[in-house]
Parts: sequence; structure tokens; C-alpha cells
Amino acid sequence: MVLRALRVIGSQHIPGRSWLHRLAAAPKLALLIMLGLVLMWTDRLIVLQSILVALIFMVASAGIGFKVLWPQVRPMILFLLALAAYTGWMQSPVEAYALILRLSALMLAGVIVTLTTSLMQMMRVLESLLMPLEKIGWLRADRVALAFGLTLRLIPELSIQWHEIREAQAARGINASILTLCVPMLMRTLRRAEEIAEAIDARASDR
Repeated sequence: MVLRALRVIGSQHIPGRSWLHRLAAAPKLALLIMLGLVLMWTDRLIVLQSILVALIFMVASAGIGFKVLWPQVRPMILFLLALAAYTGWMQSPVEAYALILRLSALMLAGVIVTLTTSLMQMMRVLESLLMPLEKIGWLRADRVALAFGLTLRLIPELSIQWHEIREAQAARGINASILTLCVPMLMRTLRRAEEIAEAIDARASDR
């Protein structure tokens, strides 16, 4: 099965024994979707603040330390601040504050799920949900689950690579620009994609 190929790719999952680690992947993903809908629907600051505080307590209860959490959220901080500044300028400071609360909560919820749930568990849930569509010939459930897993795995990895390239160029005194950042980023991405393709082919040939 294609899902087995992703074992060679790795994931963001941090093993643990907390109640969040023990909770099955299906209810966690369902709660994540429901939370996303609530966050997009409500504009009440008290609700957004309460959700964010609750998520912070969940992080603490899961035993996720700052050293583990920080690399996950750091790539998004500048984006959040820039988006909030633009929103505050175009609309109002209140709207900007609500946006920060909403996106921070959504980001933190996603991090909690990915850190306490293995990639294989999430992909099995998705594959099970898509099986009815496979039976009527609409799609290949395992292929869609594979694409989902690759997306989850590569997004944080690409963010880390982006920061590594920026830091390396700054250390060499190279002025950062779109071209000087994107070219090495593209090369790294293509190399990583080739490694993943070779790993998947190797797994498939072992079947």
C-alpha cells in the first residue's frame, strides 16, 4: 500500500502519554475541522480569546515544551504580524486583533494535532473516509491520503529550509532578494521531491 511509503519520510509527531496523545486521530481531526468553522464564523473577541487560552492549556497538558512548539509556530509569526498590520490599516485595530486571535488559534490547533498524532494515523483516517468514493470510481483513496501526508510533512520542512537559506546568505553578506532566495529553495525542493519519489518507488518494489 502507498501509505507504507511515508514511513521513510517522517513526521512532526512527538511521542507522549498525555490524554491528547491517547486520543484517536479521527476525533482529533473532526474537532480540528469544527474548531476551524467556529473560528471563521465568530467575530466575538471573548470567544476567540477563550479558545486561544484553552489551546494554550492543551499544549501544556500534552507536555509540549517551548523548544518543541517554537520551531512550529516561528515561520508564521512574521506573516501574522504583517497581515494584522495591513488589516489594522485597511479596517481597524479591533479587526486586526481579532484576526491575530483567529489565525493564532487555528495555527496552534493544527500544531497540537500534528504533534500528538502520527502522520500514518491521520492518513489512515482520511483513507477510510474516502473509501466510498473509491468504490464508485471517483478517486484512489490511498493516493489522496498520500498527497495529504506529503503536504502536511513538507510545509513545515519548506519553512525551515527557507529560514536556513536566509540565515546562510546573511552570514555570507548576501543581500536577500526574491531571486537569491527562490533559486536555492527550488533546488532544495526538487532534491527533496526526488528523494521522496525514490523512497516511494523502493517501497512499491518491495511489495
